[in-house]
Amino acid sequence: MYKQNVLPVSKSSNKYSTMQNKIFFMLAIALFLQINAFAQGCAEPKSADGVNVFGYLQTQYDYFLYDEAESTFGFNRARIGVMGNIPYDFSYYVLLETSPFKKDGPKAYLLDAFITYNRFSYAKLSMGSFKSPFGLELSTPCSGLHTINRSKVVNELTAPDRDMGIMLLGGSDTTLIKYAIALTNGPGLLVADQDNYKDLVGRVIVQPAKWMHVGGSFKTGKSKNEDPTLGDDTRLRLGAEFEVNVANFLVQGEYIYGKDKGSYTVGGGCGGEPAIVQGDVKRSGMFIMALYNTPWNLQPVIKYENYNDDLDATHNLEQVTTVGVNYFFNDWTRLQVNYEYAAEQAKEIKNDRIMVQLQVKF
Repeated sequence: MYKQNVLPVSKSSNKYSTMQNKIFFMLAIALFLQINAFAQGCAEPKSADGVNVFGYLQTQYDYFLYDEAESTFGFNRARIGVMGNIPYDFSYYVLLETSPFKKDGPKAYLLDAFITYNRFSYAKLSMGSFKSPFGLELSTPCSGLHTINRSKVVNELTAPDRDMGIMLLGGSDTTLIKYAIALTNGPGLLVADQDNYKDLVGRVIVQPAKWMHVGGSFKTGKSKNEDPTLGDDTRLRLGAEFEVNVANFLVQGEYIYGKDKGSYTVGGGCGGEPAIVQGDVKRSGMFIMALYNTPWNLQPVIKYENYNDDLDATHNLEQVTTVGVNYFFNDWTRLQVNYEYAAEQAKEIKNDRIMVQLQVKF
């Protein structure tokens, strides 16, 4: 039952479709648009017609080990969406974020809204607002993450994680190669493009065996600088990943490199508001994670990550080690407990934390 949560990212559609075959609702909401599991980390509608309702709720407690300890309860995410098929060869997918602790405060906002033409499995076409097809951890749905938080390098160097555009993708769990390539505006989620430049982003996965994959990602783009006297901004992202899932063990790893000229953003991952910094910078980071499926619905997990926000600076590495355990009450309900130990190379500060998250999917 709980092993569904440690399958490769590309199998997320199987995880969700099992749940959705058991729970089928009709929703009278005027929300329409698209889907594809590989690029988005989303579920796929299985019914021939009608609307599939889905979503998940993540309630969370955080205890911050600062000089003066702080703690808080809140919603990490509270998401609801609809999806379905339209005869013939089209599907739609819409997802809202309703958590009052996200960037827009107490009001809900649109995350994904896209339409897919899916007649050909080797070349599907999606258009709308979607998650960028870059990297392993970003492509993992938030409800399927093995630790509560994504790695800092992913949050920093893949932001904005969603954008408006068009995407071509193909392949499946049984093919040697899966791919996705997208042309997007560049500024991010539901932001009007202020110039004629577009970002190009893509991901390729090679699956030589059912139990492993290796992959690579890229992103390149250009935009107008806020200061017109400084010329255009340029950005480059390169990523490499692997995953091995065998004998109840899951091991994942990812490395991301970023190069920006003109200006660059700091933060902004997973719905946050990025800050714009003028200047050139090269950044990089990685993570490696391992977990084990026990016979008792428990998954002990350990993850090491690091991030360097300026490769030209010395003693600049930030490191985080996460130790945790996941417990699955059933296919839809999960409890996660994580302890994050953070270490800064330049000057260590007290910023460790303990997190407890209870998630339910529907």
